[in-house]
Amino acid sequence: MEVGGRVRPLAIASLAVLFCARACGQPVHVYSGLFDLRIPADPDSSKGWMSDAVIEVPDHLGIVDLDIGITLTHTKVLDLQIFVESPSAERLCLNMYNPFDEYFEGEDYIQTIFDDEAGTPIEEATPPFTGRFSPLSPGRLDVFDDEDAFGLWRLQIYDAFYADVGQLDSFQLLITVPEPATVVLFLVGTVWVTAFRSLKRMP
Repeated sequence: MEVGGRVRPLAIASLAVLFCARACGQPVHVYSGLFDLRIPADPDSSKGWMSDAVIEVPDHLGIVDLDIGITLTHTKVLDLQIFVESPSAERLCLNMYNPFDEYFEGEDYIQTIFDDEAGTPIEEATPPFTGRFSPLSPGRLDVFDDEDAFGLWRLQIYDAFYADVGQLDSFQLLITVPEPATVVLFLVGTVWVTAFRSLKRMP
């Protein structure tokens, strides 16, 4: 908005705060691990649990949003039941299938990210699931919201049927945390001080 050919400083201040709120976003902390874990763990069997893939988060972080990334190879992903467990022992099933009602052929999860805000549910996707998908309904990763991320996070995979095997290559936590209040207050204060000084200089 212009008055007499001059942009009002208060309008500039408001726009600056709005721009920061939209552009700065909330910080995302990424913790990841590379693994070589057999699915299942027992080399003499093709059915059973994988050894847990564990990521230790060394920081105390309040979780606003959590996404989970995995990459694994497996000759029949229909067999797999995939869970994530937080340090507080909260546990969520990311994906699994009923082989009697949902039978299909397919291999691998390649750079798969489970994300509550994804447009496609994992049950509507097909292997190798590259991209972002919401977890198996009705599960949601927001069960971890407001937790302290500090501690051991576990990815747990169960191979429910014989004859097929694989391995986990990577597991990743993408943790969105609140924007630091001190940064916001500093920016808002700077904007309004600048606006006040500009007003004093106006005729």
